[in-house]
Amino acid sequence: MIPTLIVAWIIFVVLWKIIKTTVSNALTIAAILILLNIGFGITPQDIWHQIIQFAQTVSQISTGK
Repeated sequence: MIPTLIVAWIIFVVLWKIIKTTVSNALTIAAILILLNIGFGITPQDIWHQIIQFAQTVSQISTGK
């Protein structure tokens, strides 16, 4: 019984840290997107377009096209 509780507690603590980190990162990204939108008029769609374009450029460079 005691080993089961110890394992359950360890799993709970690890999952809690993962959730806490995920929420923190999500809030940070949301704050950055809001600041970019307010400060420079850059929308999340503009950022996503640039990410896709960058990935395509890297893909083209790596394949030699």
